[in-house]
Amino acid sequence: MEKPTHLFSVDAIEKIKKIAKNTKVCMFCTHLFEQPIQSRPMTIKEVDDEGNLWFISSKNSNKNLEIKSDNQVQLFFSNNADYEYLSVYGKASIYTDQATIEKLWSPIANAWFEEGKKDPKVSVIKVHAEDGYYWDTENSKIISFLKIAASAITGLETKSGNYGHLKL
Repeated sequence: MEKPTHLFSVDAIEKIKKIAKNTKVCMFCTHLFEQPIQSRPMTIKEVDDEGNLWFISSKNSNKNLEIKSDNQVQLFFSNNADYEYLSVYGKASIYTDQATIEKLWSPIANAWFEEGKKDPKVSVIKVHAEDGYYWDTENSKIISFLKIAASAITGLETKSGNYGHLKL
């Protein structure tokens, strides 16, 4: 079994940026200590230089209400095409100031808000990442598949990817 590669600070932030950029959509989970965990797909708008993840959301959504009562969240990214996976745990904050909304707004968000970025229901969620785990491959999908196939035939263990803890 390969040893994990743990990443800290800047390296952890760069890994989060890379996988989030390639994946774009995550499962955004709230109420982590209640069963079932509340989860919904969310499109990430940005990962900033401090490792914060930003989303546009409705003030009236269940997700925003859940964050107000418990701001601990977990995000799960899955990019099957490139064998990249990411789990991020952090604390969420809700922003309603127009400057933040303007900065993160994209035309696709108009589909959810009748009045566009001026809609009074628009909010932005910032997830301050604290901890996480990643799994990814060093090589292309084809090379990874060939390594796994060779390992299955020869019975020898192969290194087909990387994984580790992210600490911010």
